[in-house]
Amino acid sequence: MSLSLAQDADADALLDRDPLALLVGMLLDQQIPMERAFAAPAELARRLGCHALDARQIAGFDPDELVELFSRPPALHRFPKSMAGRVQALAAALVDRYDGDVTAVWADAGTGRELLRRLGELPGFGKQKAQIFVALLGKQRGVTPEGWREAAGGYGEVGVHRSVADVVDGDSLSRVRQYKQQMKVAAKAAT
Repeated sequence: MSLSLAQDADADALLDRDPLALLVGMLLDQQIPMERAFAAPAELARRLGCHALDARQIAGFDPDELVELFSRPPALHRFPKSMAGRVQALAAALVDRYDGDVTAVWADAGTGRELLRRLGELPGFGKQKAQIFVALLGKQRGVTPEGWREAAGGYGEVGVHRSVADVVDGDSLSRVRQYKQQMKVAAKAAT
């Protein structure tokens, strides 16, 4: 299944072929529209002059120059400085722990719980973001270690539209947005 997270053919093609781009998109998916977060890796690759992201290149990049790449109009994120730092920290962790191979995070994870733990140890990945990425890997990338649905929590359920893990086209994106809006209204009413 081809990814449709950025809702842009070129950006989604990069997410399909480049697991680091997908992980970076997930990292950036906060406080901006989902499509913008998942389109950002393609623009970052373009600004770096490459066809795919490389953890070693990003980890070793001059931090100020990386901030400049993130800040150049249109900015890659609402908070380009902090997100450039987070992306660089993520890349450095991948180099240190997985020799720069992002797929090693999940390739030999024996259980969903182990996969969730590994993702949760990455910079910028709290429990919820890690659960959503476990669900995305399971539902759309075929990464299904034993217990992955349980590790993903509600995001791993079948037939729901709760997160990016459930976005396969424009209609499912709208349904995810509706769900998130309902959750915001419910949370506001509870306070």
